[in-house]
Amino acid sequence: MSSPMKIQSIRLAVMLAVVGSLASCGGAATDAAAPATETTAAPSAAEAAAVTSTIPRLPNGKPDLNGIWARPYVSDMGAAGNGRNQIGPGELPFTEAGRRNFDNYNPTTGDYTGVCMPFGLLRAMNSPDPIQFVQTDTHFAFLYEQNTWFKVINLDGKNHSPGVPAWFGHTVATWEGDTLVLTTSEFNGKTRLDTIGHPHSDQMVVTERITRRDAETLDYEVTVNDPIYYSAPWSNKRVFTLQKDFELIEYSCEENNRSVWDGRIVPPNYDNWHTYDTEAAPATDQAAQ
Repeated sequence: MSSPMKIQSIRLAVMLAVVGSLASCGGAATDAAAPATETTAAPSAAEAAAVTSTIPRLPNGKPDLNGIWARPYVSDMGAAGNGRNQIGPGELPFTEAGRRNFDNYNPTTGDYTGVCMPFGLLRAMNSPDPIQFVQTDTHFAFLYEQNTWFKVINLDGKNHSPGVPAWFGHTVATWEGDTLVLTTSEFNGKTRLDTIGHPHSDQMVVTERITRRDAETLDYEVTVNDPIYYSAPWSNKRVFTLQKDFELIEYSCEENNRSVWDGRIVPPNYDNWHTYDTEAAPATDQAAQ
């Protein structure tokens, strides 16, 4: 088994290869020019009360979250951050299985994003590309510029899941005052949380809280609850900034993906994607993680 230092070096090298691969895909070069997001600390309760009556609203009285939003690139959800790009926990509360899975993760043995498979909910939300929110009285949708993905959510507060695990999970939406709360479960367990490779299982439940801060910004907070890989729930916060006179562009990962054709990026081996046991796995199995 490679040492953590060696694994980290390998990760960084492969991450650069993936970036190069995506840059060769149609539209990726333009994505890099999307405006950077500057994040500040969340407002106090008094400040929030002062602006709640002035934030944009739909005719039904709900906060208007429509628009194209710039968001910070969060490659490591565990990083503490400095209040600008993200506010993370600093250190994740791994279970033994979670620590072993993360320490043994080696993207050179299989990078699913590099071969253009769906990123999954959180890795897609952590991407630097702009995202569009489309909101009506009955539905809320994420339109990701990244690979032209989308996710549509019913706002009636009911569970509309067909009972089939999904890359982006299945979501139930509710309102808590002016905050849209999205609770997502039923993941297929085939993705990672972020670029650095923090794991999650198919038992993960994700809670996203979206609050319109003012006319230009909104607060985004996500909480991860996965008892397989983490001993306690943990959260990450950031701020999105509204982009005006801006349109999403087509983004095709599949086109001209030379890193896959040339063998620099290989598909993942999902037979060895998870480590649910609590005992140290044999060295041959660890190397395949």
